[in-house]
Amino acid sequence: MTKAEIVSNISDKLGVEKNDVQAIVNHFMKEVKGAQESGKNVYLRGFGSFVIKTRKAKKGRNISKNVTIDIPAHNIPSFKPAKDFLEQVKKNVAVK
Repeated sequence: MTKAEIVSNISDKLGVEKNDVQAIVNHFMKEVKGAQESGKNVYLRGFGSFVIKTRKAKKGRNISKNVTIDIPAHNIPSFKPAKDFLEQVKKNVAVK
């Protein structure tokens, strides 16, 4: 599902103009990204959490040059679904 499809579905269900829904969805995404960029986690009850995970420093290989490289510790954004949400997906989505 794309952002345009989400906007269209919300607009149809609520009877709100697509431009208004588009602005709300864009602001929501901007708020989540802004919180993550400033080091904060975002918790949405019943849906899930946008959390920052820290990856440890490690050694890697550049196979084209056959050399070992150091990969520094870094943070990555991650999504952790709420328990109920996770259970509904497991129950309703067939394994491919």
